[in-house]
Amino acid sequence: MEEIADQTFFHYCLLTLIFSGPPTAVALKFLQAPYGKHNRTGWGPTVSPPIAWFVMESPTLWLTLLLFPFGRHALNPKSLFLFSPYLLHYFHRTIIYPLRLFRSSSAGKNGFPITIAAMAFTFNLLNAYIQARWVSHYKDDYEDGQWFWWRFSTGLVVFVAGMYINITSDRTLVRLKKENRGGYVIPRGGWFELVSCPNYFGEVIEWLGWAVMTWSWAGIGFFLYTCSNLIPRARASHKWYIDKFKEEYPKTRKAVIPFVY
Repeated sequence: MEEIADQTFFHYCLLTLIFSGPPTAVALKFLQAPYGKHNRTGWGPTVSPPIAWFVMESPTLWLTLLLFPFGRHALNPKSLFLFSPYLLHYFHRTIIYPLRLFRSSSAGKNGFPITIAAMAFTFNLLNAYIQARWVSHYKDDYEDGQWFWWRFSTGLVVFVAGMYINITSDRTLVRLKKENRGGYVIPRGGWFELVSCPNYFGEVIEWLGWAVMTWSWAGIGFFLYTCSNLIPRARASHKWYIDKFKEEYPKTRKAVIPFVY
Protein backbone atom coordinates (compact mmCIF):
# COMPACT_ATOMS: atom_id res chain seq x y z
CA MET A 1 0.00 0.00 0.00
CA GLU A 2 2.80 2.40 0.84
CA GLU A 3 4.44 1.77 -2.53
CA ILE A 4 1.14 2.36 -4.35
CA ALA A 5 0.58 5.61 -2.45
CA ASP A 6 4.09 6.79 -3.31
CA GLN A 7 3.63 5.89 -6.97
CA THR A 8 0.29 7.72 -7.08
CA PHE A 9 1.85 10.81 -5.50
CA PHE A 10 4.71 10.68 -8.01
CA HIS A 11 2.33 10.46 -10.96
CA TYR A 12 0.26 13.43 -9.73
CA CYS A 13 3.45 15.46 -9.30
CA LEU A 14 4.58 14.49 -12.80
CA LEU A 15 1.23 15.52 -14.29
CA THR A 16 1.47 18.83 -12.43
CA LEU A 17 4.88 19.47 -13.98
CA ILE A 18 3.77 18.56 -17.50
CA PHE A 19 0.51 20.54 -17.45
CA SER A 20 1.96 23.63 -15.74
CA GLY A 21 3.97 24.50 -18.85
CA PRO A 22 1.22 25.89 -21.13
CA PRO A 23 -0.37 28.25 -18.56
CA THR A 24 3.11 29.45 -17.60
CA ALA A 25 3.92 30.27 -21.22
CA VAL A 26 0.61 32.12 -21.65
CA ALA A 27 1.06 34.11 -18.43
CA LEU A 28 4.60 35.12 -19.33
CA LYS A 29 3.47 36.55 -22.64
CA PHE A 30 1.77 39.29 -20.64
CA LEU A 31 3.71 39.56 -17.37
CA GLN A 32 7.42 39.02 -16.73
CA ALA A 33 8.84 38.11 -13.32
CA PRO A 34 10.19 41.39 -11.87
CA TYR A 35 13.90 40.69 -11.48
CA GLY A 36 16.97 41.54 -13.51
CA LYS A 37 16.30 43.94 -16.37
CA HIS A 38 12.56 43.51 -15.79
CA ASN A 39 12.82 44.67 -12.20
CA ARG A 40 9.95 46.89 -10.99
CA THR A 41 8.25 47.84 -7.77
CA GLY A 42 4.95 46.59 -6.43
CA TRP A 43 5.87 42.99 -5.70
CA GLY A 44 6.43 43.30 -1.97
CA PRO A 45 9.61 42.96 0.07
CA THR A 46 12.85 42.01 -1.61
CA VAL A 47 16.03 40.20 -0.70
CA SER A 48 19.58 40.35 -2.03
CA PRO A 49 19.78 38.50 -5.40
CA PRO A 50 22.64 36.18 -4.30
CA ILE A 51 20.62 35.07 -1.27
CA ALA A 52 17.48 34.66 -3.38
CA TRP A 53 19.25 32.47 -5.94
CA PHE A 54 20.88 30.35 -3.24
CA VAL A 55 17.67 29.73 -1.30
CA MET A 56 15.29 29.17 -4.21
CA GLU A 57 17.63 26.78 -6.07
CA SER A 58 18.75 24.88 -2.95
CA PRO A 59 16.03 22.15 -2.96
CA THR A 60 17.67 20.70 -6.05
CA LEU A 61 20.62 19.74 -3.82
CA TRP A 62 19.33 19.04 -0.32
CA LEU A 63 16.08 17.36 -1.35
CA THR A 64 17.99 15.15 -3.78
CA LEU A 65 20.40 14.12 -1.03
CA LEU A 66 17.43 13.26 1.18
CA LEU A 67 15.49 11.28 -1.44
CA PHE A 68 18.09 9.53 -3.55
CA PRO A 69 19.37 7.03 -0.93
CA PHE A 70 15.86 5.60 -0.51
CA GLY A 71 15.42 4.66 -4.18
CA ARG A 72 15.74 1.03 -5.26
CA HIS A 73 18.44 2.09 -7.77
CA ALA A 74 20.33 4.27 -5.29
CA LEU A 75 23.45 2.09 -5.44
CA ASN A 76 23.28 1.37 -9.16
CA PRO A 77 26.30 3.05 -10.81
CA LYS A 78 24.17 3.88 -13.87
CA SER A 79 21.69 5.89 -11.80
CA LEU A 80 24.58 7.78 -10.19
CA PHE A 81 26.13 8.53 -13.58
CA LEU A 82 22.75 9.61 -14.91
CA PHE A 83 22.02 12.04 -12.11
CA SER A 84 25.49 13.60 -11.99
CA PRO A 85 24.87 16.20 -14.78
CA TYR A 86 21.71 17.39 -13.02
CA LEU A 87 23.62 17.86 -9.77
CA LEU A 88 26.50 19.57 -11.59
CA HIS A 89 24.13 22.13 -13.10
CA TYR A 90 22.46 22.88 -9.80
CA PHE A 91 25.68 22.98 -7.82
CA HIS A 92 26.71 25.78 -10.15
CA ARG A 93 23.30 27.49 -9.98
CA THR A 94 22.97 27.17 -6.19
CA ILE A 95 26.55 27.81 -5.07
CA ILE A 96 28.79 29.20 -7.80
CA TYR A 97 26.37 31.60 -9.52
CA PRO A 98 25.24 33.33 -6.27
CA LEU A 99 28.87 33.73 -5.24
CA ARG A 100 29.62 35.34 -8.60
CA LEU A 101 26.68 37.72 -8.08
CA PHE A 102 27.88 38.47 -4.56
CA ARG A 103 31.31 39.47 -5.84
CA SER A 104 29.70 41.75 -8.39
CA SER A 105 29.41 45.37 -7.24
CA SER A 106 25.87 45.47 -8.66
CA ALA A 107 24.62 42.48 -6.68
CA GLY A 108 22.56 44.46 -4.22
CA LYS A 109 21.43 47.34 -6.43
CA ASN A 110 18.03 45.82 -7.25
CA GLY A 111 16.39 43.50 -4.77
CA PHE A 112 14.86 40.17 -5.75
CA PRO A 113 11.15 39.91 -4.80
CA ILE A 114 10.55 37.34 -2.08
CA THR A 115 7.28 36.32 -3.76
CA ILE A 116 9.13 35.33 -6.94
CA ALA A 117 11.82 33.50 -4.97
CA ALA A 118 9.10 31.60 -3.08
CA MET A 119 7.43 30.51 -6.32
CA ALA A 120 10.79 29.35 -7.72
CA PHE A 121 11.52 27.52 -4.46
CA THR A 122 8.19 25.69 -4.72
CA PHE A 123 8.83 24.70 -8.34
CA ASN A 124 12.28 23.40 -7.46
CA LEU A 125 10.81 21.31 -4.65
CA LEU A 126 8.40 19.73 -7.11
CA ASN A 127 10.93 19.22 -9.89
CA ALA A 128 13.74 17.96 -7.66
CA TYR A 129 11.37 15.37 -6.20
CA ILE A 130 10.30 14.21 -9.67
CA GLN A 131 13.78 14.01 -11.19
CA ALA A 132 15.46 12.43 -8.14
CA ARG A 133 12.65 9.94 -7.56
CA TRP A 134 12.52 8.94 -11.22
CA VAL A 135 16.25 8.32 -11.59
CA SER A 136 16.73 6.65 -8.20
CA HIS A 137 13.54 4.59 -8.02
CA TYR A 138 11.06 4.49 -10.91
CA LYS A 139 13.32 4.21 -13.95
CA ASP A 140 13.28 0.51 -14.88
CA ASP A 141 15.52 0.05 -17.93
CA TYR A 142 18.99 0.24 -16.39
CA GLU A 143 19.62 -3.37 -17.43
CA ASP A 144 19.35 -2.44 -21.10
CA GLY A 145 23.04 -1.59 -21.11
CA GLN A 146 23.84 -0.68 -24.72
CA TRP A 147 20.69 1.40 -25.28
CA PHE A 148 21.15 3.12 -21.92
CA TRP A 149 24.72 4.19 -22.73
CA TRP A 150 23.80 5.40 -26.23
CA ARG A 151 21.07 7.64 -24.79
CA PHE A 152 23.25 8.78 -21.94
CA SER A 153 26.22 9.63 -24.18
CA THR A 154 24.12 11.48 -26.76
CA GLY A 155 22.21 13.42 -24.14
CA LEU A 156 25.36 14.22 -22.20
CA VAL A 157 27.00 15.83 -25.24
CA VAL A 158 23.92 18.02 -25.72
CA PHE A 159 23.74 18.80 -22.00
CA VAL A 160 27.41 19.80 -21.70
CA ALA A 161 27.18 22.01 -24.80
CA GLY A 162 24.14 23.77 -23.36
CA MET A 163 25.74 24.16 -19.94
CA TYR A 164 28.84 25.72 -21.50
CA ILE A 165 26.71 28.24 -23.41
CA ASN A 166 24.65 28.98 -20.30
CA ILE A 167 27.58 29.49 -17.92
CA THR A 168 29.78 31.52 -20.27
CA SER A 169 26.86 33.77 -21.21
CA ASP A 170 25.88 34.33 -17.58
CA ARG A 171 29.50 35.13 -16.78
CA THR A 172 29.56 37.74 -19.53
CA LEU A 173 26.38 39.40 -18.26
CA VAL A 174 27.62 39.54 -14.66
CA ARG A 175 30.97 40.96 -15.81
CA LEU A 176 29.28 43.66 -17.91
CA LYS A 177 27.04 44.73 -15.04
CA LYS A 178 30.05 44.91 -12.74
CA GLU A 179 32.06 46.96 -15.23
CA ASN A 180 29.12 49.33 -15.79
CA ARG A 181 28.15 49.63 -12.12
CA GLY A 182 24.87 47.77 -12.53
CA GLY A 183 23.91 49.50 -15.78
CA TYR A 184 23.15 47.77 -19.05
CA VAL A 185 25.09 47.78 -22.30
CA ILE A 186 24.73 45.77 -25.48
CA PRO A 187 26.45 42.41 -24.93
CA ARG A 188 28.95 41.54 -27.65
CA GLY A 189 30.83 38.47 -28.74
CA GLY A 190 30.20 34.73 -28.73
CA TRP A 191 26.60 33.60 -28.85
CA PHE A 192 25.45 37.16 -28.14
CA GLU A 193 26.13 37.87 -31.80
CA LEU A 194 23.33 35.45 -32.69
CA VAL A 195 20.74 35.83 -29.91
CA SER A 196 19.88 38.30 -27.17
CA CYS A 197 19.65 35.62 -24.48
CA PRO A 198 22.18 32.84 -25.07
CA ASN A 199 22.06 32.05 -21.33
CA TYR A 200 18.43 30.97 -21.78
CA PHE A 201 19.20 29.20 -25.04
CA GLY A 202 21.95 27.25 -23.28
CA GLU A 203 19.64 26.19 -20.47
CA VAL A 204 16.98 25.01 -22.93
CA ILE A 205 19.64 22.92 -24.67
CA GLU A 206 20.78 21.50 -21.32
CA TRP A 207 17.37 20.16 -20.40
CA LEU A 208 16.83 18.83 -23.91
CA GLY A 209 19.96 16.77 -23.27
CA TRP A 210 18.55 15.73 -19.90
CA ALA A 211 15.32 14.56 -21.56
CA VAL A 212 17.38 12.40 -23.92
CA MET A 213 19.53 11.02 -21.09
CA THR A 214 16.58 10.07 -18.89
CA TRP A 215 14.32 9.09 -21.83
CA SER A 216 11.31 9.77 -19.63
CA TRP A 217 8.23 11.90 -19.15
CA ALA A 218 10.03 13.37 -16.13
CA GLY A 219 12.81 14.68 -18.38
CA ILE A 220 10.43 15.74 -21.15
CA GLY A 221 8.21 17.55 -18.65
CA PHE A 222 11.16 19.51 -17.30
CA PHE A 223 12.36 20.39 -20.79
CA LEU A 224 8.89 21.60 -21.84
CA TYR A 225 8.50 23.66 -18.68
CA THR A 226 11.94 25.21 -19.25
CA CYS A 227 10.84 26.25 -22.74
CA SER A 228 7.55 27.62 -21.37
CA ASN A 229 9.40 29.66 -18.76
CA LEU A 230 12.52 30.89 -20.56
CA ILE A 231 11.48 31.42 -24.18
CA PRO A 232 8.80 34.06 -23.33
CA ARG A 233 11.27 35.75 -20.98
CA ALA A 234 13.92 35.75 -23.70
CA ARG A 235 11.43 37.31 -26.10
CA ALA A 236 10.61 40.02 -23.53
CA SER A 237 14.32 40.67 -22.92
CA HIS A 238 14.93 40.93 -26.67
CA LYS A 239 12.19 43.56 -26.91
CA TRP A 240 13.66 45.35 -23.86
CA TYR A 241 17.06 45.59 -25.57
CA ILE A 242 15.48 46.95 -28.77
CA ASP A 243 13.40 49.52 -26.86
CA LYS A 244 16.41 50.66 -24.84
CA PHE A 245 19.10 50.78 -27.51
CA LYS A 246 16.89 51.32 -30.58
CA GLU A 247 18.93 51.62 -33.79
CA GLU A 248 22.15 50.66 -32.01
CA TYR A 249 20.90 47.16 -31.32
CA PRO A 250 21.97 44.58 -33.94
CA LYS A 251 19.01 43.85 -36.20
CA THR A 252 20.21 40.35 -37.10
CA ARG A 253 19.98 39.03 -33.56
CA LYS A 254 17.13 36.72 -32.65
CA ALA A 255 15.67 36.43 -29.17
CA VAL A 256 16.75 32.95 -28.08
CA ILE A 257 17.03 30.45 -30.96
CA PRO A 258 19.79 31.32 -33.47
CA PHE A 259 18.53 32.21 -36.95
CA VAL A 260 14.98 31.17 -36.02
CA TYR A 261 13.32 33.03 -33.13
